Amino acid sequence: MKPWTISNGRMIAGNILIFLNGFILIFSSVLKFAHVPGAVERMTKWGYDSHGQLLIAVVELITVLLFLIPSTRSIGLLLVSAYLGGAIATHLEHGEPFPTVPPAIILLLTCLGSWLRHPAVLWSLPGSQQQKTARISSTATVSST
Repeated sequence: MKPWTISNGRMIAGNILIFLNGFILIFSSVLKFAHVPGAVERMTKWGYDSHGQLLIAVVELITVLLFLIPSTRSIGLLLVSAYLGGAIATHLEHGEPFPTVPPAIILLLTCLGSWLRHPAVLWSLPGSQQQKTARISSTATVSST
């Protein structure tokens, strides 16, 4: 198997995870736009006024849309990861360890779906097949000069 080719099953599984997590994040931003009482109460408790809540909803929606568009998926994955990391940090800052689990699971499944669909996402991790291939090709390029 070539380093950048993936099986049909892996591609389908990756797409399912990508779009499932995308739907969850879009739903989350819609709840913020709709000013659902539970979401508003929680965000007000954390110190966000209505303008801050709107900004968070817009940022969440933009990042998930960038993640769902294949040509912007790399930057979208980075932004979704940062957004979910911020959600986890907010919960921890306010002494809420158990509410960190849902954003952590979404983050994990988002990264897993991206890796299944686009194996090159993790090419720089030590020991990855893509890194070995890149190292061999860069050595061959240096040796041939």
